[in-house]
Amino acid sequence: MSGRFAPRTPTRTTVRGGHTTVPSGIPAQTRAGSSTRSWTPPGPLDLGLVLGPHRRGPGDPTFRTTPDGSVWRASRTPAGPGTLRVALHASAGAAEAEAWGPGADWLLEHLPTLLGEADDPAAFTPRHRLIAASQHRRPGLRLSRTGLVLESLIPSILEQKVTTDEAYRAWRLLVRKYGEPAPGPAPRMYVMPEPRTWALIPSWEWHRAGVDNKRASTILRAVRVARRLEEAAAMEPEQARARLELISGIGPWTSAETVQRSNGAPDAVSVGDVHLPGIVGYALAGDRDADDAAMLELLAPYAGQRHRAARLILLSGRTPPRRVPKMPRADIAGL
Repeated sequence: MSGRFAPRTPTRTTVRGGHTTVPSGIPAQTRAGSSTRSWTPPGPLDLGLVLGPHRRGPGDPTFRTTPDGSVWRASRTPAGPGTLRVALHASAGAAEAEAWGPGADWLLEHLPTLLGEADDPAAFTPRHRLIAASQHRRPGLRLSRTGLVLESLIPSILEQKVTTDEAYRAWRLLVRKYGEPAPGPAPRMYVMPEPRTWALIPSWEWHRAGVDNKRASTILRAVRVARRLEEAAAMEPEQARARLELISGIGPWTSAETVQRSNGAPDAVSVGDVHLPGIVGYALAGDRDADDAAMLELLAPYAGQRHRAARLILLSGRTPPRRVPKMPRADIAGL
């Protein structure tokens, strides 16, 4: 990691409603039953860009943004369910976080990596004008690392071979019905079900949520070995992807979409995506019909940082004009 983005001395956490301060690594319990932590990022930070990839649609019950600019996340951590609220204080240049529930301390401990502390944007050198311009406009982009595999894996499986609207609807319905209310004052949020609960969802409920048997079966296989899959969060991205792909039904696209979030993998390209090759091809070479091979060739100069390059291309807004009708939504529940 370059000196520019080397970790700084930990900040201190202030107890809300009091005057006590403690080291940031040891969250202090407040009278409201929450824990707090303050962390100063090593450079510009845009909460929306950093945490946005964890949101699965505008109705995601595990993710909320509020008018004051705060981002709320409800997660199932190794310590149990927890809710995290993060806000940026521009004047202090710090991220202020508050957490509730059994998983509160775990969430605060992992706050820096969630906000991109382990990422190194300085390792990226843009080689195309469009990518350079996109990066320049977004100095606060950092790649987030949650340290949690299933919360990214399951919605990624739901997104296989269907429209995003269908996948978002399935995630929303299943989490609301089988998850649990998020701890603390979270605004109508839910923590996703634990592995055993996913395994016990009846077949007709998958059907009602619009999830076909193939995707449901893949999720069931994954939650049966949930502990082993969660271990992948501590692995190098390629090792993590190899472990995930041992599960039948999890291929390169799903593993990449997962480790991009759980491991903060800067080089994990979503090969097999319906739209990404055409977007990358159009942006960099004017080729809207590019396939995966052509996309990888265009991204070759960014080896080690190909996911970041693709993300900057997507953020640039340069996409090929639509020339075919949008993929129709399959009404599995109505069959």
